[in-house]
Amino acid sequence: MNTMELILFTMIKATKTTPSFTDDQRLIGDAAKNQAATNPENTVLDAKRIIDRKFSDPVVQNDSMLSPFKVIAGVNDNPMISVKYKDQEKKLCAEEISSVVLSKIREIAVTFLELPVKNAIVTLTGYFNDS
Repeated sequence: MNTMELILFTMIKATKTTPSFTDDQRLIGDAAKNQAATNPENTVLDAKRIIDRKFSDPVVQNDSMLSPFKVIAGVNDNPMISVKYKDQEKKLCAEEISSVVLSKIREIAVTFLELPVKNAIVTLTGYFNDS
C-alpha cells in the first residue's frame, strides 16, 4: 500500500457513515453529524439494522419509534426511510441509504486522489449480523 492509499484509507475509516440530507446536499461523516441537531428528521442513523427486514418486524417498529427520522411501510411491507432532499420527499430503502454512503465515499476518494475510481473492495466487520 503506498502512502496516498494509506492516507485515503485512514481518512475514510475515520469518517462515520451517518448519512444526512439537506436542501441541496447528501452528507456523511462529521458533516452529517454536525448538522444532525438542526436537521434530525433527515439524518439517518443505523439504516443497516433494517436491511432485509419487513416494516412489521418488531425490531423495525421499535427502532422507528426511537428514531428522529420517519420510517414508513412501503410495497410488500418493506421499510422505507422518508427524507426531504432538494425540496422533495424521498422514500428510500435501507439499501439505497447504503448506496448514498458508498457514493459519497467514492466522491471523497476521487477528489482526494484526483483520479477516477473504478473499482473498490467493500468489507463488513466481523460482527455484522441481523441486528
